[in-house]
Amino acid sequence: MNTRILVLLSLLLGIGAVLHYIIPPFIYGMKPDMLLSMMFLGIILFPKAKYVVVLSIAAGVISALTTQTVGGQIANMIDKPITGLLFFGLVLLVKDRLDIKLSVPVLTAIGTMISGAIFLTVALYIVGLMEGAFMLLFLTVVLPAAALNTVFMIIVYPVVQRILKRSQPIVVT
Repeated sequence: MNTRILVLLSLLLGIGAVLHYIIPPFIYGMKPDMLLSMMFLGIILFPKAKYVVVLSIAAGVISALTTQTVGGQIANMIDKPITGLLFFGLVLLVKDRLDIKLSVPVLTAIGTMISGAIFLTVALYIVGLMEGAFMLLFLTVVLPAAALNTVFMIIVYPVVQRILKRSQPIVVT
């Protein structure tokens, strides 16, 4: 593994952890997961399986440590690795087929909804509120989070891309 790539991924996770911690919760301690956006950004920038696995596990641990949701610790540890691998698969699927300016926001929205569905399923199962609460929380927390993450990625991705082009090129090996 390239140390420079790992350092950049850890910086993205650090920024995501701060954003995840300071965003105020909406309902039952649930809030938009900005760490998820940074994980997606890392996967898009460095689409290699070994980086995706390390990044998703680290994101799961950091999310678990900073969550305020009841049952969120276990849910984050399960959600992030699964979401990371599914998102990686989607990135590889559309990599050469769609324009990057279109695929990044669309993949971010889809990835956030996948993550939210997995998180809610696990968290609600742990708490024991599976009846009827899933759809309400999906509509009131996950969909606004998907919109926020998509807008965030539309703004941040071009900036990060320009920064990486100006610095010494980093090639994924």
